[in-house]
Amino acid sequence: MKPVKRLATLALLVLAIFATPIFGTSAWAQTFPQLTGRVVDDAHLLSVDQVAALDQKLAALEKQSQRQLVVATVPDLQGQEIEDYGYRLGRAWGLGDKQRNDGAILLVAPKERKVRIEVGYGLEGILTDALSEVIIQREIVPRFKVGDYFGGIDAATDQLIAQLQLPEDQAKQVAAQAAKASEEASRKAAEPHFTIGTVVFLVIFGLVFVVPFLGAMAGGGRRYRSGPGVIVIPSGGWGSGWGSGGSGFGGGSDWGGSGGGGSDFSGGGGSFGGGGATGDW
Repeated sequence: MKPVKRLATLALLVLAIFATPIFGTSAWAQTFPQLTGRVVDDAHLLSVDQVAALDQKLAALEKQSQRQLVVATVPDLQGQEIEDYGYRLGRAWGLGDKQRNDGAILLVAPKERKVRIEVGYGLEGILTDALSEVIIQREIVPRFKVGDYFGGIDAATDQLIAQLQLPEDQAKQVAAQAAKASEEASRKAAEPHFTIGTVVFLVIFGLVFVVPFLGAMAGGGRRYRSGPGVIVIPSGGWGSGWGSGGSGFGGGSDWGGSGGGGSDFSGGGGSFGGGGATGDW
């Protein structure tokens, strides 16, 4: 029996050694913030009044549609990608109805400068990846870049609530428009863009290098040797024709953060599978 026990112990040791690089120690020790309300501001980005304003909107959404949307800010992602952290957080909290799986999270990780809209299984047809991407890029990223965390969260929350309150057919139409806008933006981004700077560069390049070269060739075939050239690739902006931003709320003055609106709030057992979109700023 002793050799068998030794082999079993050795096998467990080998398994532990090989499992550590795969799962990582942070995956085993990963913890999530407590679901204290519809707004869980563990990163302390919002004032008490801002948390209350968001909670009021989210509570009204749940009353009208029975769908749960939670705003969450976290101090850090514990070494995880925000995509992995997001769907695991949704499962840990069990947001949404157990049968409908109609929960969603607006997740902000300021330390990593990442934001994600995490979508439950049952909402993936109307809160599509493309629509989530549009909301992030149009409503959140520009505001976060200038430090307006509440403005970005509030504007995105308004868009998400509006989408979740629509009848199913209308919500799918909005999602289809977002997909079309996203495809158009990707197509435009792939096309060459010529700015004034690019045109000036080409003109100067032609006058300095091309014209003398052609003149030398026409004047008797003399060789013309030029220096190395520089290729300039102008950058293009991301754009979309969907949506409009924001609400009338501004940044608060009583900073310090808050856990959220009401200890009686809890998830309904819904599940998540990784649907949604991620952005950074």
